Amino acid sequence: MANFFCVLILIICLQLRDAFSENLTYLSVSDWWEKAGFYQIYPRSYKDSNGDGIGDLNGITEKLPYLKSIGVKAFWLSPIYPSPMADFGYDISDFRGIQPEYGTMADFAAMVAKKNELGLKLILDFVPNHSSDEHEWFIKSEQKVSGYEDYYVWHDGTPGSDPTRNDPPNNWVEAFRGSAWKWSDKRKQYYLHQFHYKQPDLNYRNPTVVTEMKNVLTFWLDQGVDGFRIDAVPCMFEDENFPNEPPSGNSDDPLRPEYLNHIYTQDLPETVDMVYQWRELLDNYKKQKGGDTRVLMTEAWSSLDIVSTYFQDQNKRQGSQMPFNFQLIMRLDQNSKAADFKTVIDSWIKTVPSGHVPNWVLGNHDKRRVASRMGGEHMADLMEMVELSLPGVSVTYQGEEIGMTDYELTWADTKDPAACQTSSTDYQKYTRDPARTPFHWNTTSMAGFTMGTSTWLPINPIYTTVNVETELNTDKSHIKVFKRLMELRDKDEFHTVSYGTDTLGESVFAILRSGPVLHKSRVYVTLVNIANKDATVNVQNVFKKFEIEPVDKLYVEVASVSSGRSEGDSIKTDSLLLLPYEGLVLRSTAVTLILSKLLVLIAIIKAFLFQ
Repeated sequence: MANFFCVLILIICLQLRDAFSENLTYLSVSDWWEKAGFYQIYPRSYKDSNGDGIGDLNGITEKLPYLKSIGVKAFWLSPIYPSPMADFGYDISDFRGIQPEYGTMADFAAMVAKKNELGLKLILDFVPNHSSDEHEWFIKSEQKVSGYEDYYVWHDGTPGSDPTRNDPPNNWVEAFRGSAWKWSDKRKQYYLHQFHYKQPDLNYRNPTVVTEMKNVLTFWLDQGVDGFRIDAVPCMFEDENFPNEPPSGNSDDPLRPEYLNHIYTQDLPETVDMVYQWRELLDNYKKQKGGDTRVLMTEAWSSLDIVSTYFQDQNKRQGSQMPFNFQLIMRLDQNSKAADFKTVIDSWIKTVPSGHVPNWVLGNHDKRRVASRMGGEHMADLMEMVELSLPGVSVTYQGEEIGMTDYELTWADTKDPAACQTSSTDYQKYTRDPARTPFHWNTTSMAGFTMGTSTWLPINPIYTTVNVETELNTDKSHIKVFKRLMELRDKDEFHTVSYGTDTLGESVFAILRSGPVLHKSRVYVTLVNIANKDATVNVQNVFKKFEIEPVDKLYVEVASVSSGRSEGDSIKTDSLLLLPYEGLVLRSTAVTLILSKLLVLIAIIKAFLFQ
């Protein structure tokens, strides 16, 4: 008898395990950041409080209740440090201060106090690869002041035809265009700048620099920061022998960054190790000071096999909690099909190591806005539905929640150095300004962004209809769709889930989420029709794929602006007509994971006990 029950228990365990469809992925989250919606603020363009046409800290603080109201848990600020603004804040002249046009340290303290009051988390941009050439460190290094000689990457160059100075050390090019080497008449050497020439690369092979930058992190943690987004991570280390990089075959212009295969200037193993060191610093800070987990978010536009190494190493040493997932930006556009969505999303899910949480990023200050990239404002809701229906962390770039699109600036209005270093005929291929135009708060002449009469970049004329105030007062709007999705993500059954993706024809992409088998919860199905034509689908096929009992009827939880349906409408699942660019999040009334195996087991037990 005992042996029988042992075997029976084993069968039950196996059946319970199998009740989680092998086609579904299971994720359990617990820490605050693992289930949070993050929001990126580009400070220069968010809210101006003093009328100078430039966003600032007090403007951000004023609008923190707005972030709270739309369901955001944490906000990330692009650089706010003192800077000559050659690259609008990414050329930092003091890592421990505030850019005067943005405010003061007192203003920053007021922001910290307000975010604490609201229960929000603050993430700062950390730019470790380079400083400004106007930073005190560079000035001293250029003058060979004792202790600073090797703070930056210096090189004599190679002999050439010019008798007054050598040629650059090699063929390396910067990210914007041109040689990555700049001659210093003062030092009589070249310095490396993988970005603008006013952004000299720090030398991370110098232990003093490593310690210095760790002290910068600690300084801001002491000011109340909850984590950091690490900029341009792959570029921090270069090959010490400075060899030429091979052509990539992707460009005919030897001065363009895409002309070379950057095997000696990006993604070196030392870079990943540095991220682990920073993670250790943040973890130790929590142990010493208490409080919630401080997080690392890392920017690497690298291949998935490289990005995966930032999570942890072979010894389980932990790195970045959030190596940014840029797949939705890099691999999807307005020509993508439903199968492309599935391929891109599934590839990232497979990349994230067990025990870690996926993250999803639709856009940022360096790329075209998601609505424009995907074909127009009508795609805003659909992309948010995809991102916010997926498990893990979401990152929203300011304006995505209201459906903002790019504004194509003239050459005269262009400010971005990535564009200004090209020409009036091709700058639009490289400019990042269209995604950086001021945020739209209302219908006043300056979109509620400033009380002044001008703005640092022109305001997109669509602000008269695409703005927070108008959309909040409209029955159906992008911001209301976004808020409902964020509210849904706050439900417990959205945090510990089984999930999977599917396609229904060429144009309909589906995401399924369900709670654990023995947990009372609903099943959710997100459907987005990414084509400009009707699509009739049988949702039963999704249930069958994931071994879920058939459901005849589902109910609308969230509907896109383009949908004719409303929350609470019932939907027949065997023949559902989706309008062009319609998106729906549907729910069942009760848990529907397949329980037939369990019912069979119960029948076996009853038969045995009462035979």
